[in-house]
Amino acid sequence: MKMPPLRTLLGPLGLAAAIGAGGCRPAGDAGAGTPTLEHGRYLAENIGMCVDCHTPMGPHGPMMERHLMGARIVFEPTVPVPDWIAIAPPIAGGFPGWSREQLVQFLETGVNPDGKQARPPMPHFRFNHTDAEAVADYLVSLKPQY
Repeated sequence: MKMPPLRTLLGPLGLAAAIGAGGCRPAGDAGAGTPTLEHGRYLAENIGMCVDCHTPMGPHGPMMERHLMGARIVFEPTVPVPDWIAIAPPIAGGFPGWSREQLVQFLETGVNPDGKQARPPMPHFRFNHTDAEAVADYLVSLKPQY
């Protein structure tokens, strides 16, 4: 059975409340609440819907104490999809092993540092440079609260 997107299950206010509970916080006070980080947060959480795949799901929705810290994908394609990835990597703190510049390029092109397209179900984002930098800065600013 194909599961509807999280935003459909929770509705706009439920998703906003779930995201607001957050298990990750910007590192230190430097930059927290700045327009660039707020714009990056908005894009990652409301446009990119990163939480749908990169945050574990519990019986009542996303487990926000593990916000963007990697998760098993809770939906499957209805037909076979080559290279489907079953586990989304952690992105709180940035993509593991990638520089900020590599993350920006990935968000602009959908191509990873190895020259390969993102594996499904990861969308092939085509953010403009300013938006890609804002998302990268937001993700890098998150420090998981274990």
